[in-house]
Amino acid sequence: MQLISQTAVEGRPGPNFAPRQSAIDASALTDLHVYAKGQPYALYRELREHAPVAWVDEPISGAGFWAVTRYADVMKVNADPQTFSSQRGGILMGTPKPEQGHPLLTRASLDAMINMDAPWHLELRREHMAFFTPKYLDKLKGRIAQEVTNLLDAMAPHAAEDIDMVEHFSARLPLYTLCELLGVPEPDRPKFLEWMHYLERAQDLAMQQRVGTLQLSPDLLSFIGAFNTNVEEMFAYGRDILEKRRAEPREDLLTAIANAKLDGELLADEYLDGSWLLIVFAGNDTTRNTLSGAMRLLTEFPDQRAKLASQPHLMVNAANEFIRMVSPVIYMRRTAARDTEIAGQEIAEGEKVLMYYGAANRDPSMFDNPDTLNVERANADKHIAFGYGPHVCLGKRVAQIQLEEAYRQILGRYPSATWTGDIDIAPNNFVHAISRLGVRLGG
Repeated sequence: MQLISQTAVEGRPGPNFAPRQSAIDASALTDLHVYAKGQPYALYRELREHAPVAWVDEPISGAGFWAVTRYADVMKVNADPQTFSSQRGGILMGTPKPEQGHPLLTRASLDAMINMDAPWHLELRREHMAFFTPKYLDKLKGRIAQEVTNLLDAMAPHAAEDIDMVEHFSARLPLYTLCELLGVPEPDRPKFLEWMHYLERAQDLAMQQRVGTLQLSPDLLSFIGAFNTNVEEMFAYGRDILEKRRAEPREDLLTAIANAKLDGELLADEYLDGSWLLIVFAGNDTTRNTLSGAMRLLTEFPDQRAKLASQPHLMVNAANEFIRMVSPVIYMRRTAARDTEIAGQEIAEGEKVLMYYGAANRDPSMFDNPDTLNVERANADKHIAFGYGPHVCLGKRVAQIQLEEAYRQILGRYPSATWTGDIDIAPNNFVHAISRLGVRLGG
């Protein structure tokens, strides 16, 4: 199979068919720094109501995209990979080029399962499935529960103080869980925290480079040097440990990745890099941000926090409600493989289509009072924060288990745990990335 990074295209300039709805300025969707204040829910609402399939100019590449914001329409795109391809350009708003950021990181972001169509996507997905079955996850659940206890024990001496939840809890629990799944030796695990720190800045730096606003101060030059060193180290580690799993297989996810095949052949090194990057980033980032986002929600809706603290059996449903409202993955891109239509809007072959999960998950036609946290919401499990159809996230149940266990223990020990109002959100329009969240657990 030819490398996706060698065949990916940006997308056709357009629109090639006139937009049906009245024009709405949706340029904020392309502005990273808008997202440093959180997702633009007011804009999502306006688009859902007046332009649910809206054309948005993407000024850097010149190839704009169709923004899809209604629940039913996002479901339609997700469910039809024959019409809406992941492989023709990948899943990001703009197709990255090696000169725009670290070349190895850029290539690996394309050469991964998430960017593949059938049959290759299904072939690789099948190799991973054994580590996401209920039987396997039941074994993992107990280890997650113990790690939550360990993390809260470490935080207990600071319960009456303001503390950064990301640093002390949200970044650490998904890292532990990911490393348990993968089979990473314990001495190597701290490296993952360092790598994630740099990966989260990658999009912002690449975008500044693309638009010519990157200011090369001494501090930034130092950061870029450290960034490059860490990216090289991350991929070198991944290649080394995957090669070891080919030579000495074990019962872990790393072995499944290392020995996966496409068209009967072991993965080329480039696809190993892509698989490694995908599992490190996707396995960490979304759960981390939902863990933090849930604390903010429980503070904004104290009646729901009190209900959960007194009725912990509601936690399974509450986890789905947290995920729905946070929607940590902001969008996913597809590219039209043929002329088609969505909600009456004609779309030309080769044009980009972006599904906005945060907009779909707050569509009032699907969720009553969608901007209100309701831990007893009857259809909370209908959220599509993890996608839908053949590309639905393999790790979604792992994320739910972590959320359920984390908040069962947090509210069991600290029923009045509160967000202090202190928050930093990275300028990132692909992932809702909370880099700092002040909390006070309570005595």
